Amino acid sequence: MSGSERTTGAAMSGENARAARRGAVAPTLAVLAALLAVGVPPAAAAPAASTAIVVSDDAGNTLRLARPARRIVSLAPHITETLYAAGVGERVVGSVDYADYPEAAKRLPRVGGYSRLDAEAVLALKPDLVVGWQSGNAPAQIERLRALGIPVFLSQPNHIEDVASALERFGELGGEPVAGHAAATQFRERLAALRARYGERPKVRTFYQIWKQPLMTIGGRQIISDAIRLCGGDNIFAALDTMAPTVTVEGVLAANPEAIVASGMDAARPEWLDDWRRWPSLTAVARDNLFFVPPELIQRHTPRLLDGAERLCQALETARSRRR
Repeated sequence: MSGSERTTGAAMSGENARAARRGAVAPTLAVLAALLAVGVPPAAAAPAASTAIVVSDDAGNTLRLARPARRIVSLAPHITETLYAAGVGERVVGSVDYADYPEAAKRLPRVGGYSRLDAEAVLALKPDLVVGWQSGNAPAQIERLRALGIPVFLSQPNHIEDVASALERFGELGGEPVAGHAAATQFRERLAALRARYGERPKVRTFYQIWKQPLMTIGGRQIISDAIRLCGGDNIFAALDTMAPTVTVEGVLAANPEAIVASGMDAARPEWLDDWRRWPSLTAVARDNLFFVPPELIQRHTPRLLDGAERLCQALETARSRRR
């Protein structure tokens, strides 16, 4: 029996205590609140067997763990994928809807969606670390988990280089710093090769379309805009500060992009990409520069982002080749 189980049993009474020791009763918010009232954190564990871990998250918070996390709950699909890539996938005990990569992630228990978490489901998994998405998870839900004594690390990679940093920190948090560092090094080397190959190429004015109705694109702070810059492209809406702003068809026509790139919802090329052919005078249409990149490769802040960036770079290189 672990130190956590002994402490929990002492704080409970009667049949509930015996059932909890058998694992038959999942923790509820009421029980966890009672434990906190007597000073027992829900993720209490055996005494630390290694040096404490101190890591800063992307929100500027300093997170301290007495030992590497062994029960991690991820609150976004891209976080789940990056945790696996950092070598700590075996420590992930829960995730959210649409966490489908790698294959092992499909079998993880679900705790709701990234924008509508089920706090009880999170707590039932007894995490000693929750990794959240700063711009995707509701702040109130993050604070609720923190109030229950669960350490929370917030991730927000706005630049491609931030993925490498996430790999290193995830590896450290999960007790696999060597694996995390190796994955980060490999990522940085590949990124440097793409930058050397495409970064100084002639600019291609690019419109990136996330969705049709409403017509949505990406602002300059969004990581996909960083990928466009990596490829020698110029996001026509980079001046917008919003991550995923809504724009108008008239605004796109006035900007007259040389290339239009779309992603959509799944691996299939969205039909609405060809809707732009209604404006044959648009440069992107006149030169047949309507390109598709699968969303799982370009819209997730994971190491596979470089796969999507490489496809994007090839598309913009095609656009350059079609210049008169």
